[in-house]
Amino acid sequence: MPSIKDVASLAGVAVGTVSRVINNSGAVKPDTRRRVEEAIQELNYFPNEIARNLKMQRSKTVALLLPSIWNPFFSELAYYIEDELDQEGFKLMLCNSGGKPEKELYYLDMLQQNKVAGIVGITYNDIESSVSNHIPIVSIDRHFDKKITCVTSDNYEGGRLALRELIKAGARNPAFIGSVTSVFSETMNRRKGFVDEAKSLGVNYVVYEKPDPIQDEDAYFDEFFNTHRDVDGIFAITDLLAASYIERARKLGIRVPEDVKVIGYDGIQDHPYFHPILSTIRQPVEEMARMTIRLLFKKFEGGKLGKDVYHLPVQFRQGETT
Repeated sequence: MPSIKDVASLAGVAVGTVSRVINNSGAVKPDTRRRVEEAIQELNYFPNEIARNLKMQRSKTVALLLPSIWNPFFSELAYYIEDELDQEGFKLMLCNSGGKPEKELYYLDMLQQNKVAGIVGITYNDIESSVSNHIPIVSIDRHFDKKITCVTSDNYEGGRLALRELIKAGARNPAFIGSVTSVFSETMNRRKGFVDEAKSLGVNYVVYEKPDPIQDEDAYFDEFFNTHRDVDGIFAITDLLAASYIERARKLGIRVPEDVKVIGYDGIQDHPYFHPILSTIRQPVEEMARMTIRLLFKKFEGGKLGKDVYHLPVQFRQGETT
């Protein structure tokens, strides 16, 4: 990405002159201004408005973009993100998009207008063309074609681990149940890890998916129970989907874990009041949240990050469903 020094060098002027042109402050000769503007256009240079605004104390707010605040995993993530921001004197603006692309685009536009210092969060919509790698954004779970930093758990290893734990618990015909996003998300690697591990162990398996978001869970599970009666192990893409499976299985007289072993993904049921306590692949939510903010601050400072995707390790947490 070109710097202000590159613009100054191409235009044959001092860095201070480029700064005056960008900020429209101070006297600059028309011919000099033209050379600077042509250099900016040729290099496709984007002034770091956010960094300048932070120095001038214009914006100390970060927008958090979430598909739904009702999801306990997203709520926990938001808690630690807000705490990390608060420690640095920043405030959180919560955008509960409801999965609607128009709401996500609205918040991206706010960033372009410098009303927020940066954006972090999760989106599964096709908003690629509206996202720039020249503005401070850190994504969680989602990859973009542009080099935008992504923080995620090791979803692939989580899928492999879930398959092994189901087999260890006695399952012989395990199934992965989930949903497929319209754009690539790291969450899709949960299925891939599950399938690859099943193949490597020579285990028969089932994959059952529908487009995300699942609009009608009753229809989703009715079809699953009607077509996959011999399944004795379930790995659900989220804890919430695992909980929905358990509720519907119970109504059909299917016992968990006696008849079917169940493992979720996220690790949201920490409280002993939840019964049954779900066996799950636990994401390091706090570490993911705090790392996301630390990386965003590095972007504010113009620092280079070591890599585009940061994978954090997961662990299996034994519950009462395996």
